[in-house]
Amino acid sequence: MRGRRPGHGDARGAAELVLSALALVLALGSSIVWGAADFSGGSLTKRFPAFAVTVVSQAAGFVALVVAVALRGDVGGRSFTLGLLAGVGGGAGLAAFYRALSLGTMSVVSPVVACGAVLPFGISIATGERPSTLALAGAAAALGGAVLASVEERRAAAPERSRAIALAVVAAVALGLFVYFLGLGSRHGDALSTLFGARVGSLALLVGVASARRAPLRVPRPALFAVTAVGLADVTANMLFAFAAGRGLLALVSVLGSLYPVVTVVLAHVLLGERLTRTQQAGVAIALTGVAAIAGG
Repeated sequence: MRGRRPGHGDARGAAELVLSALALVLALGSSIVWGAADFSGGSLTKRFPAFAVTVVSQAAGFVALVVAVALRGDVGGRSFTLGLLAGVGGGAGLAAFYRALSLGTMSVVSPVVACGAVLPFGISIATGERPSTLALAGAAAALGGAVLASVEERRAAAPERSRAIALAVVAAVALGLFVYFLGLGSRHGDALSTLFGARVGSLALLVGVASARRAPLRVPRPALFAVTAVGLADVTANMLFAFAAGRGLLALVSVLGSLYPVVTVVLAHVLLGERLTRTQQAGVAIALTGVAAIAGG
């Protein structure tokens, strides 16, 4: 008796599995690059004005996207509009995040910002996405692990702590909206147009706020390369996430793309010699377990 020959359904199922696995890899890649960019950007804002670092880095990414759009020759209207919405959230979130980091209160900022992933995750579930039970459990573990990994023993003085918490809440909500609309535009349209719209929106918002506040926007020439590198890393992470969102469930991709606080903490440990507390070590382990569960689900 002959074995059953693979049909179109089998091939389609295999292709979907490959795309789903690729989406998870791309989302994790975006998290790694975002974490590295935030680590570098946070370090730079301790030495230079936060708005200057944010605007110049965003402008560097904008130039790269202008070149990409010019080479392709067109922009999708709906994707560009969704990108603009993402960019408003991204610009506000980055400004609030970098400003909070400049206060030297990473122990307060990172756990709150890490909770921002709850927003796109919740919206995606509410609008009809249905990951497996194992993947949902993994997403919860990954989010919880990211929060725990961000908790430090140091505590800021009361006035700085209050300001940092307020800024961190703003950053969490704004960056959560950024992730959701960036993913939505990439899923239902064109990734490059969404990315371009997001950068136009974020840069316009940041320049407008900086002008209203008369904030200095100049970066010393010796630091220009480092700030530009942060901007290029940020737009690379955005691109990885946009491609991931177009190939997998946004609920899961948004969680994996939001694990950048774990990366930032690990980089601080490896490069700066900062000690990881037992809580942080447990958080990293739980986050990785959650990632494995998402992949297995």
